[in-house]
Amino acid sequence: MSTTEVHPNGVNVTQLVQTVEAIKGDPSLATFRFRASNTWLGGGRSRTSIDGFWGAGTEDSSRTTPFTLDGDEPPVLLGENTAPNAVETILHALASCLAVGIAYNAAAQGITLRSLEFDLDGELDLHGFLGLSNEVRPGYSDVWVTCRIDSDAPAKQIDDLCAYAQRTSPVLDILRSPVNVTVTRA
Repeated sequence: MSTTEVHPNGVNVTQLVQTVEAIKGDPSLATFRFRASNTWLGGGRSRTSIDGFWGAGTEDSSRTTPFTLDGDEPPVLLGENTAPNAVETILHALASCLAVGIAYNAAAQGITLRSLEFDLDGELDLHGFLGLSNEVRPGYSDVWVTCRIDSDAPAKQIDDLCAYAQRTSPVLDILRSPVNVTVTRA
């Protein structure tokens, strides 16, 4: 038996299968709790720090340095344009999540991807955000995603892969379905 691991699309399929089997054996391992802390930096700027998380039954300590994500607004929205704004970051989160879902599931199915690219557009009406209308939601009314995949796999297999990635995408689910969010003041 060969001990050489194959990582199609950069994915350790052996570890992926082991993870799925571990969760089947102990469903409590599937519960994760991610955390972030944000500090306002003035004007439209803020910085989010992302460090540890709880998952697979334990606190994760693999990150030695926190990740930081800055946010700002473009000048037309009174910002300094030093970073993407929050709704642009949502588009990044969606594309990143779909990319992981497609790449991991392609690898599990033996589909080699030569390239995977997304273009995203989100439309919102500032009447809601600015409190000028109670009839207009403050967030996106529509998001359009265009996905380009270069692979030798048959079109039907790629279509099925994309449909599966959409059904299982946490970020797409968050955008499509209401999520309980509780905001409290400390």
